Amino acid sequence: MTYETLTQQAIPSSSRDEQATAQAELNNYIETQAQAIAPTQDPLTARDRRIIGEIIEVQPETIRTIWIEGGITVWVQLVGGGRLPFDRNWFATRVAEVKVTLSETPLERNERLSDELETACTAFGVYHGQIDWLSFSTKLYRDGHLVGFVGCNHQSWYARPRQYGVNRVAASAKDVIALLGVRTAVAA
Repeated sequence: MTYETLTQQAIPSSSRDEQATAQAELNNYIETQAQAIAPTQDPLTARDRRIIGEIIEVQPETIRTIWIEGGITVWVQLVGGGRLPFDRNWFATRVAEVKVTLSETPLERNERLSDELETACTAFGVYHGQIDWLSFSTKLYRDGHLVGFVGCNHQSWYARPRQYGVNRVAASAKDVIALLGVRTAVAA
């Protein structure tokens, strides 16, 4: 009868070092993934930061966030780690005062007008394509058919039933959509 003797083979030291390095990298990756926080949407807009920056006399980009504690105190957290407390009523009054005097940036205007257009499209039961922010114009569709073109320039809202033609001008997105002959959508 033959006997087999099992012996443990030595693992070369270079292989052990590579394995240890790979394990350390894996452990590090798992640790960073476990600590990663899911991205959250910033509750402050650029305009909010400009208003708060004007009130507390700091650059808008130095403001991290803001919250109300106990319904009494407004806290402003700065990027550098500092926090500033303010009375809620005083802060609300200052926000209202600064809002009136702060001019709208082109980006803020585009965002406001885009929201207005979306609301108007919903009312008429139409949808728009992707907005070209340089000229702020878009195609409107209803039931897959092109209704016309709607846009906004530095003067007012405009609409055209065809790509080339005369613009029809109105004061709001809702008015220019109506100028294209589209009637308000009725709930079925």
